[in-house]
Amino acid sequence: MVEPVSWQLAMKRAIRSGSELRKTVGLPPDPAEDLDAAGKLAGERDFPTFAPLEYISRIRPGDAEDPLLRQILPVTDEQTEKAGFGADPVGDLNSLVSPGVLHKYEGRALILTTAACGIHCRYCFRREFPYREAGSRQNDWLPSIEYIEQHPDIEEVILSGGDPLTTSDEKLQELMSALEKIHHLKRLRIHSRMPVVIPQRVTGQLLDMLSSSRLATWMVIHANHPHELSDSVLSGMGAMIDAGIPVLNQSVLLRGVNDRSETLIELCRLLVNHRIQPYYLHQLDRVRGATHFEVPIETGMKIIEDLRSELPGFAVPQYVVEKPGEKSKSPIQTFTTNGSS
Repeated sequence: MVEPVSWQLAMKRAIRSGSELRKTVGLPPDPAEDLDAAGKLAGERDFPTFAPLEYISRIRPGDAEDPLLRQILPVTDEQTEKAGFGADPVGDLNSLVSPGVLHKYEGRALILTTAACGIHCRYCFRREFPYREAGSRQNDWLPSIEYIEQHPDIEEVILSGGDPLTTSDEKLQELMSALEKIHHLKRLRIHSRMPVVIPQRVTGQLLDMLSSSRLATWMVIHANHPHELSDSVLSGMGAMIDAGIPVLNQSVLLRGVNDRSETLIELCRLLVNHRIQPYYLHQLDRVRGATHFEVPIETGMKIIEDLRSELPGFAVPQYVVEKPGEKSKSPIQTFTTNGSS
């Protein structure tokens, strides 16, 4: 049982090395670590381990194949080079239109609120993103606000990062207040893994702020496996929904984590049973260091067919891939056995 603490303290006490993480979950040391003390073999030099105890407490001790552990434990497979995998798999840098602003899609702009995250997922498509060079500076969003003010076609802002909820409620309120003054904005979407990895981040102040905004506010969380949805996570999401804030979930299809139909059926059923809408199932963004997580698209298509046969339509996420330069996520079409869509 992890002692309940503030979300800020939870961030401070997070595990910050692969060796420490292995020890915490009851695994022996990795011999590869002796070959490179800096963690280069496991990718830690450029993308260090960061895992809060709240999340680690849901991992089965001593199980190297635990699906939650696989998402956060650096491994030597991250060194594998494969054609088609690179540093900017979704073309973010080509969509950088102003310091800290990505403008890819019609009517929507994304603010890179911060480079900080509440957990470092080893498949993260922004694990090599140059936040500093891109002008993403925590608590200095003036260039972002100015860009959005100058583009009346933008009616929705997405807060991303990093993770926007690693920002304090007070600073987040400053950003939201500035956005609310832009008359052509109608909606605010917050993409965050914090309510899943550190559930106490869902504070009363945050709920009041989101529910009182003049903008239609949506929360998009990120859970890949049913074991991530602890009672405290679901309680926080229930409070958010009760406050009038719709909650969606997006997942990434990951080998050894959720690439079985039974796993995703359980996840989607748990989500809808708690009023959370399954939104997207993402084909892996082909970021360098994540080759070992890739699942064949054919497998994903079969999983979606299985979900459709077991669950109501509203419980089945849309299976998508993001292609650089495209104006939206691209649906991956599935077909029934007779060939009709």
